[in-house]
Amino acid sequence: MSAIVPAACKATAAVIFLHGLGDTGHGWAQALAAIRAPHVKYICPHAPVMPVSLNMNMAMPSWFDIISLRPDAEEDESGIKRAAESIKELIDEEVKNGIPSHRIVLGGFSQGGALSLYSALTARQKLAGVVALSCWLPLRNSLSQSVIISNKEISVLQCHGEADPLVPPILGSLTVEKLKMMLNPSKITFKTYPGMPHSACPEVRRNQDLFILELERHDSSGKRS
Repeated sequence: MSAIVPAACKATAAVIFLHGLGDTGHGWAQALAAIRAPHVKYICPHAPVMPVSLNMNMAMPSWFDIISLRPDAEEDESGIKRAAESIKELIDEEVKNGIPSHRIVLGGFSQGGALSLYSALTARQKLAGVVALSCWLPLRNSLSQSVIISNKEISVLQCHGEADPLVPPILGSLTVEKLKMMLNPSKITFKTYPGMPHSACPEVRRNQDLFILELERHDSSGKRS
């Protein structure tokens, strides 16, 4: 299930945005609706409910299990890969609805941002870009360029608060270093925000909105759509 903000006219582009741990898609759907580009459909899926190791095995909406957020933490590899396949199925659904994959932006906050990055890197579909807010790249140490089939030239906006107590800023830095090794570095933008905790401040929202709107104005060849 997803919270959906339909396009005001015929949808020719889409944003799939993934919420963070313990959240739902509703709040982000409302935030993205404020952009209201008339031809863009916004899709904010809800994560399944499952026990999360990081939170004493309490059941909550989660895309995959999180054992720890230390840079060297063990990761739920099978859960991450399974969740990524579900996101790729969502992309396929929109392609069947008539929206080309290169007109689809994938994004997310925290755990959702982590999943959006991993899904984009491993997707066969060519995507417009990724918005990765306050997050990290899952399975970072085992990923190589060989897994990237269609998105070596993808545009990435990564934002992280310098005072984030939940997802340490070092995870953001390690992520952008890895992305620049695997992708075209000129297509990666990494913005940090002094004093910002684990949240998306108005400046982050503005940067995110501008990034999405700029991508949606252009197709993959850089021509006006």
